[in-house]
Amino acid sequence: MTITALGRPAVTPVPFDPEVQTVLDELAKNPQPALTRETLPREGADRMFPDNDAVIAGRAIDWEDRLIPGPAGAPDVEITVFRPRGSAHEARPAFLNIHGGGMIVGHRSWETGRVVDIVDEHRVVGVNVEYRLAPENPFPAGVEDCHAAFVWLHAHAAELGVDPERIVVGGGSAGGGLAAAVALMARDRRGPRMAGQLLLCPMIDNTNTTVASRQYDGIGTWQRDMNLLAWSCVLGDELAFSTDAPAYAAPSRATDVSGLPPAYIEVGEAEAFRDEDTEYALRIWATGGQAELHVWGGGAHGFDMYMPDAEISRAALAARASWLRRVWKASR
Repeated sequence: MTITALGRPAVTPVPFDPEVQTVLDELAKNPQPALTRETLPREGADRMFPDNDAVIAGRAIDWEDRLIPGPAGAPDVEITVFRPRGSAHEARPAFLNIHGGGMIVGHRSWETGRVVDIVDEHRVVGVNVEYRLAPENPFPAGVEDCHAAFVWLHAHAAELGVDPERIVVGGGSAGGGLAAAVALMARDRRGPRMAGQLLLCPMIDNTNTTVASRQYDGIGTWQRDMNLLAWSCVLGDELAFSTDAPAYAAPSRATDVSGLPPAYIEVGEAEAFRDEDTEYALRIWATGGQAELHVWGGGAHGFDMYMPDAEISRAALAARASWLRRVWKASR
């Protein structure tokens, strides 16, 4: 069954938090042209943000880039590994980060700051993953790359100083959706075991039919038009907005969400993914699974990245840190 997701319906949005609105107003002063398949940026994405040494800024963290085996018959996968200095002989927890960008734009360097902050605060090993983007590499290329990175990290845990029982996989937006999909794949393929999934405003519903998906049409950070383009690139025109789409592409399509690792699901109240993310938590709870859900009042999509100094961003970061500590402690 295919659901028509096109159009610009007028649905009254939940207002943005005042601090969030201030930043959105500033962004609106410099509007960017709408992206299309033909204008998706493919050059220079890795140079848009400070390099690793600049982000680390003197903190006791070492890093290295690696090329690891990709899925069978596919290219190798680039990763960056971050380690607390002096941790070579300790088995520490690990955080595997998958970057956002709708599965159509982005680079792992965009989220170096998030990974480095987690490594520094929790003294864990961080792995930042590069994956193939659509439309050049549609589903299942990207998610299979991410799953391969998780399998590799688990298999090479001893070499990296990682406790294989304490690996959390996470990301924001498309990265959160891919992390949810990797959790489904790990369950269905009977391993490796994942300690938890950190899903930050995850992109998981391809149908674009929720109330929230219609409220943020033309406003906010990640808007409806971009979401429609992304799913079309990832799934192709036939499946782009269909309820028949594969669950490993759009985890909302999963008919069974039982037996998953503990989830942390965070979303803004004022963003397109609010309803799909809330429903995912409800479905996990209905199976007896664990899902800690936070809906941040007035938060736009990716508010912690766009508005890091806002009060809700500080609160969200504290809540995430608490959940990570508890999950890593429970999985010892």
